[in-house]
Amino acid sequence: MTDEQQLLSGAALTVFRLNGQFLGIAEELARPVGLTAARWQVLGAVLDTPLPVAGIARVMGITRQSVQRIADLLVADGLAEYLPNPSHRRAKLLRPTDEGYAAVRRIDPAHAATAKRVADELGHDDFGTTLDTLRRLSAALDAVAPDVTR
Repeated sequence: MTDEQQLLSGAALTVFRLNGQFLGIAEELARPVGLTAARWQVLGAVLDTPLPVAGIARVMGITRQSVQRIADLLVADGLAEYLPNPSHRRAKLLRPTDEGYAAVRRIDPAHAATAKRVADELGHDDFGTTLDTLRRLSAALDAVAPDVTR
């Protein structure tokens, strides 16, 4: 195996482990307010700007069908609503309701405390560098395999 193969495999395995760790933390943070990690993620994707399901899927790097299922559950529970999309007649926009915003706000104190603990453990500057590196890795994967990573 070449050095590059080892680096790619090591990066992939580390990111897979990180994904599991992040999902575990997200479940712990979301559970007390009656959400799941998946529902929190979808709500979080549309907190600032309503998006169509396909746009949420692109941002999150998951399938449109997965997002559609969660979005429909959020709407059924009164945590989100569909709005007309002026750019596309059939692809409605998803937006949190007041209840959805309130649920995310209830997560915020525990989220802030967890973020501070991670930053204290890693070091604030290293945390920023890590984020920059992960973004660059994601962009590099998009550049070399655009049809696979989107």
